Amino acid sequence: MTTHEMETIRSVWPSLTKVLFVPRTEQDYERLVAILDTLIDVVGENEAHPLASLMDIMGVLIEKYEDEHIPEISDR
Repeated sequence: MTTHEMETIRSVWPSLTKVLFVPRTEQDYERLVAILDTLIDVVGENEAHPLASLMDIMGVLIEKYEDEHIPEISDR
């Protein structure tokens, strides 16, 4: 990554952190799920959509939170 690319990222990062963040609380988690729901409405199943990879990243962040904070329902 070049210095110029890093500067570009630094300049846009503050606005991106409003929608792309690691959820640390239940409120963060719920906010991220709501954002992902909106993305799903926009992107759908179009893997070529410019926001498809953002949707994938958010899904991973949500899954990680769920794995660490939401107990699995046992099969009884």
